[in-house]
Amino acid sequence: MRISATSPLDAALAPWAERLRQRLDVPLLVRWNGGAGLRLSRSDTPPRVVVDVRDATGAGALLAPSLDHLGHAYVEGHLDVAGSAHDIVDVAHRLAEIGDSADGQPGWVRRMACRVADAVSHTRHADRQAIQYHYDVSNDFYAEWLDPAMVYSCAYFEQGSETLAEAQVKKIDHILTKIRLQPGQRLLDIGCGWGALVLRAAQQFGARCVGITLSQRQFDLATERVRAAGLHDRIEIRLQDYRDVRGPFDRVTSVGMFEHVGLKNLPGYFRIIHDLLAPGGWAMNHGITSTDPANGETSHGGGRFIEQYVFPQGELPHIGTVLTALQEGGLEPFDIENLRRHYARTLQCWSDAFEARSERLRAMVPEKTWRIWRMYLVGSQWAFEHDEIALFQVLCRRAGGAAEALPWSRRWMYEGRAG
Repeated sequence: MRISATSPLDAALAPWAERLRQRLDVPLLVRWNGGAGLRLSRSDTPPRVVVDVRDATGAGALLAPSLDHLGHAYVEGHLDVAGSAHDIVDVAHRLAEIGDSADGQPGWVRRMACRVADAVSHTRHADRQAIQYHYDVSNDFYAEWLDPAMVYSCAYFEQGSETLAEAQVKKIDHILTKIRLQPGQRLLDIGCGWGALVLRAAQQFGARCVGITLSQRQFDLATERVRAAGLHDRIEIRLQDYRDVRGPFDRVTSVGMFEHVGLKNLPGYFRIIHDLLAPGGWAMNHGITSTDPANGETSHGGGRFIEQYVFPQGELPHIGTVLTALQEGGLEPFDIENLRRHYARTLQCWSDAFEARSERLRAMVPEKTWRIWRMYLVGSQWAFEHDEIALFQVLCRRAGGAAEALPWSRRWMYEGRAG
């Protein structure tokens, strides 16, 4: 069956659509401004995704499909897309797979050629701007699709049946138990978000806490929450760069923050954690990693979309790079746990909540922002599910200590607080 063309753009895209249709059975309908359009499915079932092409830029994204091209065209309004977020991302990946092989160049070569990590500047001013771009969208916006405590990092589904709120509390307790937090100890949380971890550490573990963030809106709400909980004498929230903190601290946590540090700055980042730790102290780094041993981007241009629209200056190291940099910074890794499955589930919860509140969220922020976050959440879920990125918790302490100071087993992590 030939594909019929009913508009000038349809006629231009028809040869592309026919070739694609022969290679893939894609549940997709492509239309020019609401016309009859071109169907790429071999069956007569209704398409699950409908793309309306608004201009030549949108058409160009389809003719040279990659996740960053398609994402850019959608975010900037050159393409309108109807369908569930999961179907949209699935179709985008299937199109990008074809585009990634069309030039005859291995995908990883193209990805590495596009990396500009060495040119990224991580000055205090640049890092503050990047953090505020992402996290200062609106506290109300994030509150719509996060859990009530507004924990914006991978949850911990110990049994797999927990609600998101339950899994986020378990994640925080898992971290605080791993670092063997004791009453009265001084804890630093680098990138404290809206304060959930330091609040839990003070309330349930009896710690004295300092939480730092570069986001003004996170600082404001976290400070308000500390005051409302009556914990201002045990928790201090600071609008501060991690490079300006002075120790010592008995425990240090960094949850979902080191992705903003920059690959070349990782040894220095871990050296700062080393210097902040008191003798015998423990630190936990909880962060996203690339599964490419060369610290490359996710496939088909997904990383370039994230860099441009979601996390400016964000860079994901491989876990091997993390461990090398950690030891270059003077720290010894003790326990490493991969929570990739947990983050895929977390993102599914976030994306489902985002979709359920879609119209309300759309009215809260500019259309472009709504489109960015919608695709970012479900696209990240896809990447975790398909082993393109992972989440590792690395428990560490200062290197060079006596072996007798190390625990014999990891039993304390699963039996409750250390004695």
